[in-house]
Amino acid sequence: MNNSQFSILNSQFPIFHQQNCNTILLVEDNPKILAMNTKALVRHGYKVVQAETISRAKAIFESETPSLIILDIMLPDGSGLELCEEIRASNKSIPILFLSALGSGADVKTGYETGGDDYLPKPYDLDMLITRVKALLRRAELLPEKITKGSLSLSVSSNEAFINGENIGIGKDIEFSLLCHFAQNENIVLSHEQIYQKVWGKPMIDDAQALKSAVKRLRPKIKGSGYTISSEYGTGFKFEKSML
Repeated sequence: MNNSQFSILNSQFPIFHQQNCNTILLVEDNPKILAMNTKALVRHGYKVVQAETISRAKAIFESETPSLIILDIMLPDGSGLELCEEIRASNKSIPILFLSALGSGADVKTGYETGGDDYLPKPYDLDMLITRVKALLRRAELLPEKITKGSLSLSVSSNEAFINGENIGIGKDIEFSLLCHFAQNENIVLSHEQIYQKVWGKPMIDDAQALKSAVKRLRPKIKGSGYTISSEYGTGFKFEKSML
């Protein structure tokens, strides 16, 4: 790709852009991977802001809020996991896609638990990277700032749930994402597999025990909202108005 295909808008933080409202912060210290991913993203119409270190990524994040962050884990000045945790402390909704050579099941699990929305181990297919980016941006665009169901109110920016204005103290990661998904699909029977893929961000490999446990924790917390989570035997769950 020649230089005419890029417009550098900032000498300190290189920004490459085309006609797209979505800005992607690409945090990667490998110059070849940085260039390859930038080229692929720009080709699909995204504006790309590059950072080779955590310190530079922080400086960029302080000056503007990107639509999505693609984050390496092993960086010269620290761990991308720690950066993710810092970002999540102030911004719960921005999608974060981990892109790392650490690809074991334990590594992926840690990425999700730290606050990542998706995880793509290296090496990877560029088409898959673009597919993941599109899916995360689409999901972010569809999620409103606030979801209200009866006396139940969900604040997407803070990952908090309230009933009649009182914080009900649900978990800020899985529990909140699960309740949001239910609230957006009122009266629809959702299969175990579909819920797991949406909330946990990966296929349900074994059984639905993690999902069942999360639902069990949520039920008493939303009891006073006028809604309940019903079990559909052998199928999944349904979020609906309670009969009480």
